[in-house]
Amino acid sequence: MSAHPSDSNGAPARIAILSDVHGNLPAFRAVVADARAEDVDAIWFLGDLVGYGAQPDECVALAREECDLVLAGNHDLAVAGTIELTDFSPSAAAAAEWTREHASSETLELLASLEPARSGEAIGLYHGSPRDPIWEYVLSSSQADECLEAMPERVGAIGHSHVALRFTRDGDGEMTGEQTPGDTELDLADGRWLVNPGSVGQPRDRDPRAAWMLVDVERWTGTWRRTEYPIEAAAKAIVEAELPRNLADRLFIGQ
Repeated sequence: MSAHPSDSNGAPARIAILSDVHGNLPAFRAVVADARAEDVDAIWFLGDLVGYGAQPDECVALAREECDLVLAGNHDLAVAGTIELTDFSPSAAAAAEWTREHASSETLELLASLEPARSGEAIGLYHGSPRDPIWEYVLSSSQADECLEAMPERVGAIGHSHVALRFTRDGDGEMTGEQTPGDTELDLADGRWLVNPGSVGQPRDRDPRAAWMLVDVERWTGTWRRTEYPIEAAAKAIVEAELPRNLADRLFIGQ
């Protein structure tokens, strides 16, 4: 993975948090360009480079070039053969099997080398959740509250649900959470937080734009972003690859 500038202590201060590209190269390229325009110190990826979309090799190559840290998602692990497809929907299973057959050996080797969680950074990093990094979808405040108990870090980032969200527990122990639209900037300096940037390549919060977020660990702010990209190009690649048509159609509605 690439190396980029950081603060005087050697740790990145302004970090672009990305998740769930799912083989959508046009969306991935657009978000990387947007993040670089924000002068980020690092790009951290929370998993699922592949699955659903039709350009797995190109997305893995872009991650090698631009991302400083990459986690494994459940689709990455399924394509690599680390986990079974029994818990996948028919469309997801078909896409994973297609990716296994069409991805290069270099892509499969990289996917097999990844882990679904990472500790020791400024924030906790998990594909699914702190208590189940591969499979858990954190969609409620009660779930998030339990996940905070399993997370050593004060602030953690998760992906997997494809929904831009934030959950926080304040000093009085009150837990709140809600979906978070683009251009929302929040102060993360107090309380405990679990944040989800949403999905780069397969948003499911009814906003079809690619989702990501910028976390500044010096100022302790988090900004949720949405980036326009050529959805038609990503959908066309899916159709031409003869993947399930619904995987292309859903891109236009963010669902």
